[in-house]
Amino acid sequence: MTPNVLSCRPASYQKFSAGAFAHLASIGIKHVEIPAPADVGAELAKLAKYGLAVTSMQAECHPEAEDGVERFLPQIETAVKLGTKLMFVSANTGGTERAACYARLRTMGEAAAAKGVTLVLEIHPDLATNGDVGRETMTQVNHPNVRINWDTANVYFYNQGVDGLAEMKKVLESIAAVHLKDTNGGFKTWHFPALGEGIVDFKEVFRLMNARGFYGPFTLEIEGVEGESLDRAATEARVAKSVAHLRLLGLVS
Repeated sequence: MTPNVLSCRPASYQKFSAGAFAHLASIGIKHVEIPAPADVGAELAKLAKYGLAVTSMQAECHPEAEDGVERFLPQIETAVKLGTKLMFVSANTGGTERAACYARLRTMGEAAAAKGVTLVLEIHPDLATNGDVGRETMTQVNHPNVRINWDTANVYFYNQGVDGLAEMKKVLESIAAVHLKDTNGGFKTWHFPALGEGIVDFKEVFRLMNARGFYGPFTLEIEGVEGESLDRAATEARVAKSVAHLRLLGLVS
């Protein structure tokens, strides 16, 4: 059986993200999703110190801007240097005509493809707000190197009265990365606790993805609960609890 690849965003540690690499290594996590670093060499050295590899790199993406492609291109080289094939992006039209945005994303995808890299669009308004919008964007962009990053909680945050799994199935074949985030299911409700404390059926998310031959990266993203104030120990414990939940379900090793 092919093992699932579990990754984590250091931002899951919020104000304690400086210690994320050390803590992740201590709980047996070997992969991360990081923002494009200013100094790639220094970042690679730090990653090596903790035995971590980059599964996806967060990049800036502005298909709404006339110079959006030009601004995006250098980041592809950064991803290559980090050794990742996935660039995680949030994109929207910003009021620009959709056709122009689709065309720029297609051009970005073509440039990324030349380096063996794929863009993955986060479940954010207004180009991947939900399953229907994401599917339309995939159809219009029509490039294999522009895909979806499915976020298990954002689909509830940005949409009212939806079934997350039903929405996911609408773009299932276009998903090239997954963010694992729990939620109480509230619309525009900032409630993203430890995995297992919300309504997301992670076992079914993994089953659906594994059934189509996808085994990762599944990236842990914990954005917390509005109004809380956790210390470092509690923040690290929440990440560890989330990983333990996935292991208890038999989804990751």
